[in-house]
Amino acid sequence: MNWNRRLHSLVPAVALLAWFSPLVEPPVAAQVPSTAMPTVENTRSPAGDTTALAKEAEGWLADLIRIDTSNPPGNEQAAAKYIAAILTKEGFTPEFLDLAPGRSALVARLRSAAMPDPSRALLLVAHMDVVGVDKSKWTVDPFSATIKDGYMYGRGSVDDKGMLAANLAAFISLKRSNARINRDIIFLATADEEQGGEASIRMLIAKYWDKFAAGFAINEGGRVVLNNGKVQYVAVQASEKVPVDVAVIARGPSGHASVPTKDNAVVHLAAAVAKIGGYTAPVRFTTIVRRYFEQLAPLEDDELAKWIRSLDTPDRGEHAQRFLSDANPLWNSMLRDTIAPTMLAAGVRANVIPSEARAMINVRLLPGDTIDVLISELSKLVNDPAIRFEVQPDAGLAAPPSSLESDFYATITKAASQEFSGAPVLPFLSAGATDSAQLRLHNVQAYGVSPFPMTDEDSRRMHADDERLPLASFDKGVDFLARIVTEFAAAR
Repeated sequence: MNWNRRLHSLVPAVALLAWFSPLVEPPVAAQVPSTAMPTVENTRSPAGDTTALAKEAEGWLADLIRIDTSNPPGNEQAAAKYIAAILTKEGFTPEFLDLAPGRSALVARLRSAAMPDPSRALLLVAHMDVVGVDKSKWTVDPFSATIKDGYMYGRGSVDDKGMLAANLAAFISLKRSNARINRDIIFLATADEEQGGEASIRMLIAKYWDKFAAGFAINEGGRVVLNNGKVQYVAVQASEKVPVDVAVIARGPSGHASVPTKDNAVVHLAAAVAKIGGYTAPVRFTTIVRRYFEQLAPLEDDELAKWIRSLDTPDRGEHAQRFLSDANPLWNSMLRDTIAPTMLAAGVRANVIPSEARAMINVRLLPGDTIDVLISELSKLVNDPAIRFEVQPDAGLAAPPSSLESDFYATITKAASQEFSGAPVLPFLSAGATDSAQLRLHNVQAYGVSPFPMTDEDSRRMHADDERLPLASFDKGVDFLARIVTEFAAAR
């Protein structure tokens, strides 16, 4: 997922209605960290005892982390070959979906009948590429899968090789069980999710859609929220924000730095970025966000619940929006369009005033909002003729939300309650973009269910230094995911 962050309705029920009208030895077992999901009693999973399977999957995850698929360049084909070897050993016939040199996706299918019915098929999706690293900022080798204090450290452990290994485990579990299934189950390992370029799911769909067409999908994008050692709730992504990169460009005369002038492009750019960085877009409630906060309020402490219930009231709404946006950056992102300046570039020598300076800003739009409207607002805010905005190619596309009334959403909800002692499921709009948007545009009911119970602190390490996944949470996530897949595979 492209993605980094955390999750965290309003008025009593009557008022709410008004508002919401290469193989290596697997890693040794490690001591469970204090933040890990504690052992709880749950109902017997239809997938059976997944303890041994989860330990096996830990080895797959470690091996996948050791395959450097930093994007660019990606090199996903190496990871695809590793996964293909595992699937072949299990009796599957995996197929490489070539997209570019060294970049392939991988698909395998467990058939329920001789003639497939794509409208009923379930697609298990995860991506093989990862974002780059600055190794000097890590306390361990980011591609070593080091185990320390009950965690597996490594780039991609959370985003998204943990999900990749868990999907693989759930898929293999179903095959090993010889269960009678009523729909095809399709395993898909994608490429280029982090960049969205020539090897992305958009290109994969255009070239190979018949290989993995499905009515339902499970992917990254959600969260199992761990708070004080207990699962507070399970956030299931049913919608996501739309990413757009925009260049902010300042131009002015070049010259010798010994004779500074007021029309220095760097000075103009710096002033513009400062204004943009301080901009706050207005709040707009999407349907999914309304439902999320509606169901969140009863789960929070009294103080937070008070402000959540005031979010859309005429007298205290603005203050509540500010309070909650400050309390949780992810809530802020869910409530409005956001802008993050991410890159700066100017100059060729320290003693030369450059004629151009550039910044990149990463915009995340709420579904239904447009970049032209936002740029118009930013242009008024900056109010500088030396500045222009340039929308970059390969922007994301807004997709309709997945249904909260589907049989698959109901299966996920039931499995979460059984797995995590009655923990509720909340619909979620993710700030980060995933492959699910493209699937939704092709009528797939796609849901983000990152199945591992995690604290906010660990979730924030995604895309950051020392990314890590608690092994106890990984094992629990394998069981949760296998439960969902096995249950839905047998559903009529």
